[in-house]
Amino acid sequence: MGTADVEAVWRIESARIVAALTRFTGDFELAEDAAQEAVAEALVSWRRASPANPAGWLMATARRRAIDAIRRRSALQERYALLAVDAAAGSVVDEGGDPDRIDDDVLALMFVSCHPVLSPEARVALTLRVVGGLSSEEIARAFLVPVPTVQARITRAKKTIAAARVPFELPPAAERRERLGGVVSVLYVIFTEGSTATSGDRLLRPDVAYEAIRLARTLAALQPDEPEVHGLLALCELTAARFPARTGPDGAPVLLEDQDRRQWDACAIRRGLTALARASARGLGPYGLQAAIAATHASAPSVEATDWERIVVLYEALGRVAPSPVVDLNRAVAVAMASGPARALAMVDELIAANRLPGSHLVPTVRGELLARLGRRAEARAELELAARLCANQRERSVLLRKASEAAGPGPVPPSLAGPTID
Repeated sequence: MGTADVEAVWRIESARIVAALTRFTGDFELAEDAAQEAVAEALVSWRRASPANPAGWLMATARRRAIDAIRRRSALQERYALLAVDAAAGSVVDEGGDPDRIDDDVLALMFVSCHPVLSPEARVALTLRVVGGLSSEEIARAFLVPVPTVQARITRAKKTIAAARVPFELPPAAERRERLGGVVSVLYVIFTEGSTATSGDRLLRPDVAYEAIRLARTLAALQPDEPEVHGLLALCELTAARFPARTGPDGAPVLLEDQDRRQWDACAIRRGLTALARASARGLGPYGLQAAIAATHASAPSVEATDWERIVVLYEALGRVAPSPVVDLNRAVAVAMASGPARALAMVDELIAANRLPGSHLVPTVRGELLARLGRRAEARAELELAARLCANQRERSVLLRKASEAAGPGPVPPSLAGPTID
């Protein structure tokens, strides 16, 4: 196995390994350090011989590293003795265990990472790091902050949790409800990074997205009466259903109007609609409304046959309960599809005048396409080229540059907007 294989296993298994070690050591930072040491050892050992169960190998190696570290701490001899008994009995981990098993350890780790003793920014950064497996660089790009800022937040968060002696356990029901909003928002950010990568040479990062879906399913099972949990799960399932058609064989993006909808995952759509029905029982919140928008796309046979008027109404409702410039921008896209580009362009220009999404490539993307549809080709090309310069994802950038070329050329302007804003 090479470096890429080790990284792939780590991406999938890191949350479970850190969670299990945290539960048995009681030391959040020690658990992550031991897991990282296991990865470093794997980079050397797996070149010589690949283990039959890579996930089990990492867990067992990380456990041994943690026990070694505890043995060196004279003040923790009693805890080490308990761990040694557990290890001897095989109760911590079995190298032949099911690597696909998702248990409450990972969910407990998420609730610990979202503890109210931490600032909202620290909760997101820590959870993305230890549960989502994202690097500091990826988190920094997602939140448009410097990498050292993210690293400092994560370090402070670990120290704060240790100082506050936060127990590694699922909190009681009442306390769990208080922290649920933070947990759900972090899951949403993880899924968003997986569904459209902020940078790099891939549009999708399915491993990240599917991990968020697995965690959302676990959370929904644990909190069956929370509509927004089911709303988030519905949104993730319905969005991920389009993954098979969103890229071509070479990884190039396929825009919504060009996708072969026969490739959409019908089972994921059914799961998403079921979750949306559960979310709708008590009225839709922000995630439920986004899921309803995704469901409208999923039920349409084509872009032209999509109920864009319904999508406009849903975005208006979303803007009332969770106002944001991104919601306003997506509403403008829906308005353009339902009523034409002129009114939508005025809405986008209002966003620009208010400087509500500075530095985002999405605004010039939408504005460029609207200008192209209005026949203002030179302006459209300038906007789309600006969007390409601002976009950190190489795959999205290639689409924007192609559309800039199309806007400047003599041929017809494509009839619908760029995929990333509506797909």
